[in-house]
Amino acid sequence: MVSPARKSALLFSGSDWDFGKLSRVYDEIEAIGIEELRLDIYPVQMEVISSEQMLDAYSSVGMPLMYRHWSFGKHFLYDELLYRKGARGLAYELVINSNPCIVYLMEENTMALQALVTAHAALGHNHFFKNNHLFRQWTDAGGILSYLDFAKSYIARCEERHGLAAVEAVLDSAHALMEQGVFRYHRPPKLSSEQQREGLRERLDYEERSFNDLWRTLPPSQGRDKLEAEEDKILAERKRSLNLPEENLLYFLEKNSLVLEPWQREIVRIVRVIAQYFYPQRQTQVMNEGCATFVHYTLMNTLFDRGRINEGAMLEILRNHSNVVFQPGYDDPRFSGINPYALGLDMMQDIKRISTAPTAEDRDWFPDIAGRGDWRDTLLDAWANHRDESFIRQYLSPALIRKWRLFVLADGADEPHYEVASIHNERGYRKIRSALAQSHDVSARRPDIQVTDVDLLGDRHLRLQHTVKDGIMLEGESRDATLRHIRKLWGYDVSLAAIDAGTGAMLSERSTKEI
Repeated sequence: MVSPARKSALLFSGSDWDFGKLSRVYDEIEAIGIEELRLDIYPVQMEVISSEQMLDAYSSVGMPLMYRHWSFGKHFLYDELLYRKGARGLAYELVINSNPCIVYLMEENTMALQALVTAHAALGHNHFFKNNHLFRQWTDAGGILSYLDFAKSYIARCEERHGLAAVEAVLDSAHALMEQGVFRYHRPPKLSSEQQREGLRERLDYEERSFNDLWRTLPPSQGRDKLEAEEDKILAERKRSLNLPEENLLYFLEKNSLVLEPWQREIVRIVRVIAQYFYPQRQTQVMNEGCATFVHYTLMNTLFDRGRINEGAMLEILRNHSNVVFQPGYDDPRFSGINPYALGLDMMQDIKRISTAPTAEDRDWFPDIAGRGDWRDTLLDAWANHRDESFIRQYLSPALIRKWRLFVLADGADEPHYEVASIHNERGYRKIRSALAQSHDVSARRPDIQVTDVDLLGDRHLRLQHTVKDGIMLEGESRDATLRHIRKLWGYDVSLAAIDAGTGAMLSERSTKEI
């Protein structure tokens, strides 16, 4: 039986919610988050939406403002069909990396669930977005909403002026290249449009000065070595002037395509900016979801310990929490890989354990944090300075490897069977940790395709290079379709050479002339 004093201290009772209860719950968990976990967050804007509005947000990659494209409608119909048939549920919330941080709550949620997802999104994700170095470096939380508003209105004006089909053709090709439309290692200088045009004029002037068609008419002679040396020099200078090789295909096409009109160039840039905005999220899924799950679990337990929510609400919260962190076994029909919520939460709770109650093994593996007790500082530092790959490589412990029963399978292309390559011993722990970290390295999983050469004053043939790792080639049909999209934006022939990363040998070459 709940005492009258405890009952009066409750933030809410029952399953029904209203905006007054949502406000009280948010104020309480914000105070605890700042006090107990030392969270640093953007201001929060919470909005309650229906299931259909959530489906609409799904289809437009989770953004509150988005331009029109047929693919968004296709995704909406697909997700709606699965949802209506009961084959797929909807997220309880959706959070936008913006300032203020926008949090969408489902109106169908109970009050206990609203409290849980508020802690998860408005505190956990919010802190991670604001403080992680990848988001600080690559995204502009304060400007993304105004940019999306500009993008939506600009593309709508282009549709009115140039026609829906013409705009969709550019968007189709740009969307096909979004995976290769991000900077992974460097950020280009921010130049005005006039500076960019002046740079293009300078590059073209240089090509005119350095190109001499007479070289092509010279017969082979004793001066051939000198001629080849001169051609190599011209090639090197051309690559330098174009900043080649270039990893960002959309950026290169936007700046150098000679067939794109200004409005088409701006659309390519819009798609590129949006692709770059989402790139940090692909690198931090384990950390981001782990941080949000750790925060909501800690805050909800603190609310219960302080008598601010009752047993019934806590049981509902724990049931939903358990659903989120459920990890099927590898032989379970529901298994689809490692659950980032579960792995992230377990690693962060393990850091807390190592900091407060370490074993001898923990002291040997983590001498800098074992037994120091400052788990909050360790987590805050990890949330700010790591991505999934580096976080796993540094903090995955042997104890957690045993708990998850992790091992490494070696799958040789020339071998008929798998080989268990690493088990639970000193050497195996390090190999397992390294293999799991590598599997979360986005740059290692994505094809390494770069622009390597183009002669703007010659045949304008655009040459791309795919660095093949571990013998994994591109799927033929998808490769050819993507090359066709590149050619539409470039306007001239495009070829893609597959180069072995180890030997440098050319494995294959495909050109749009052959497609």
